[in-house]
Amino acid sequence: MKTNRELQDAVIDELRWEPRVDASEIGVSAKAGSVTLTGHASSYTQKLDAVRAAERVDGVTAVADELEVHLSGDPRDDADVAKAIADALKWSSTVPTTVHAEVTSGWVNLTGEVDWSYQRDDAFGIVQGVMGVMGVTNLVTLKPTASPVGVEDKIRDAFERNADLDADGISVTVSDGKVELNGQVHSLHEANIAESAAWSAPGVQSVERHLTVTP
Repeated sequence: MKTNRELQDAVIDELRWEPRVDASEIGVSAKAGSVTLTGHASSYTQKLDAVRAAERVDGVTAVADELEVHLSGDPRDDADVAKAIADALKWSSTVPTTVHAEVTSGWVNLTGEVDWSYQRDDAFGIVQGVMGVMGVTNLVTLKPTASPVGVEDKIRDAFERNADLDADGISVTVSDGKVELNGQVHSLHEANIAESAAWSAPGVQSVERHLTVTP
């Protein structure tokens, strides 16, 4: 088990190692496995990259994101940001036209209905990188479908195929399209992988993650 100082240093090193992050503008504190990020990022994408970098450090059990987005360059008005988002979504081969975006003071609300979780994720991924975006709330929902037989087994099989996930401590239950993940994992990175794999199963409408991080 790392001391608070060792964990803080490890997170700082990982932020410095991540080329998409300017670690000089980010403060890090650590206590009993919980890490807090403060300071600012020059884009919403960089803010998310910093959080992901902290989450993959061994020994981190939780990350409190208190980073503020300070956009570099001249600010863009909401109309320009909205048009840029609409153009970006239009050119996507995976995001359907049922997804819409509203922009208020740089913050984007994504709404609409899609067939698959990856389409919702792709929409978020496209929008987060648009210049002028301060943050994104993803309100896109999945169309209700009947859950196919054997979803639990399919999710467990996906866990077993992933070399970055030790799934021995995870239990999976599925009912009416709702997946519950319970148990223990070794890192937040593993927990994120497990949740992503569960969302990839056909017929899944929601995923509840009750995973304890035990380094």
